[in-house]
Amino acid sequence: MMRRITATILFVAFLTTSLAPAATISAPVKRSKHRRAHLERTRYYPALRGSRDSLLRQNAEIDRLRLRRIADEQELEEMEMRGDLVELHESPWLQIAKNLRLNRRFCRPWTRDFVEDMGQAYYARFRRPLMITSAVRTVEQQAQLARRNSNAAPIDGDTASSHLAGLTVDIGKRPMGRAERAWVRQYLVKLKDLGLVEAIEERRQACFHVMVSIRYHDYRNAPEEFVASR
Repeated sequence: MMRRITATILFVAFLTTSLAPAATISAPVKRSKHRRAHLERTRYYPALRGSRDSLLRQNAEIDRLRLRRIADEQELEEMEMRGDLVELHESPWLQIAKNLRLNRRFCRPWTRDFVEDMGQAYYARFRRPLMITSAVRTVEQQAQLARRNSNAAPIDGDTASSHLAGLTVDIGKRPMGRAERAWVRQYLVKLKDLGLVEAIEERRQACFHVMVSIRYHDYRNAPEEFVASR
């Protein structure tokens, strides 16, 4: 009997000793999984981080094309009537935020081409539409926005908001899952590397800010030739 008791005690002691390292290891492993999940939710591609240089490049494109920063409602209406700005339309692959006013659902023609192309590619992959949360803005509107949002770009200078010239849209992130956001990042980084967009994944607003270069027309019409020429 004593031998059995002794053997049982030794066996329990052996199990306790052998399992102790596994217990001490399992906690960090669990924490590391949570950490990886957190990083996946909050990570930003370095190429899509906002910076002063990015704002300078956006304004350089506006200046190169000699585009006006739209001052007020009257100028916005005139540009829409002339066709300098074209309307964004909802479709199976494109949704527009309900709070975006009808006369703000406009952008430059090449920006709309980009939105249509990306929306169709996104829909083909995920069977869901892209959400546009912002497009053209006026200087008047941006000034109001800056008063209540310290993160808003200024209305003038080398770092002014590119929304004021109609080249830019914001793509909402809230409807997207992790795989969808990763897809959007890769899509935008590819075009940014080609010099076709200047894209930022906003940290304080749940959106991708995308300014589209007029060169997107050339890329769209002959992508292989455009890439080969670079």
